[in-house]
Amino acid sequence: MPIEIVEESPSDLAEYERVPIAFEVRSLYEINAIGGDGGFQLVERSAGPFIKDYDVYERPTTLPDRFDLSNWGFFAAFDAGTRVGGAIAAWNTFGVEMLEGRDDIACLWDIRVLPDQRGRGIGRQLFAAVEKWVVKRQCTLLKIETQDINVPACKFYKDLGCELRGVDGNAYPSELNEIQLLWYKALSA
Repeated sequence: MPIEIVEESPSDLAEYERVPIAFEVRSLYEINAIGGDGGFQLVERSAGPFIKDYDVYERPTTLPDRFDLSNWGFFAAFDAGTRVGGAIAAWNTFGVEMLEGRDDIACLWDIRVLPDQRGRGIGRQLFAAVEKWVVKRQCTLLKIETQDINVPACKFYKDLGCELRGVDGNAYPSELNEIQLLWYKALSA
């Protein structure tokens, strides 16, 4: 049976959150600027191993307390009725800095797949659902934030046609020792 991707609502966030986002870090990217045009070269090097769990810092169930979610998209992936993944997209929402105050940019806020289901193409299907949802809202860019310690995510976004356009070594508290990477995917209607 194929994976089924369904659109949900904020009322499903508790179920959504049951899919862990944690992953094991075994390498990170060293980032080198190339040329004067803002390009970047990513060089993978060993690190860790350690577990990174983004839900420690921000759980999806806290989103309704922080934002008006009426312009957000919530997606779930099911395999034979079992939830195996999900994705969240934000668009046209006051207070979401990632949107840069523009209504032609959406951001992939969150994407997750059960650890034992990763590598099956579920993330690609979720990304495609988000991309379709964003295009319907006439967005020209999909923006994604990740970190230098999330090498698998960086490779995933690059494989999907995203371009690294921003690097910020000061985006996070210094104790995290992480660098913010901003990926963009140009969209066409």
